[in-house]
Amino acid sequence: MHTKDIPAWILALDNEDIEFIRKFVLSSGSLKQIAKSYEVSYPTVRTRLDRIIQKIELNEDIEKEPLINYVKQLAIDSRISLDDAKNIIDKYKAERMDH
Repeated sequence: MHTKDIPAWILALDNEDIEFIRKFVLSSGSLKQIAKSYEVSYPTVRTRLDRIIQKIELNEDIEKEPLINYVKQLAIDSRISLDDAKNIIDKYKAERMDH
């Protein structure tokens, strides 16, 4: 399999995300079992799964608005705050409307 054959949503995930998905599949989707294997609480695992879902969803539209998706990805990865991400996206949309 060549890199060009790998879906963009998989390439957007880091190794930890892919390992989480592997454990998720091997545990038949049991978040309780994954929480036990990671020795964390169920809500922590649920939050982790939600972040992976967000990454996958973002990459479905990555070609349409790459800057917006990049900013959202930074927020999902906690590299910038959600408020900062919203402000950047709003400013970008406003500037695009002016042109």
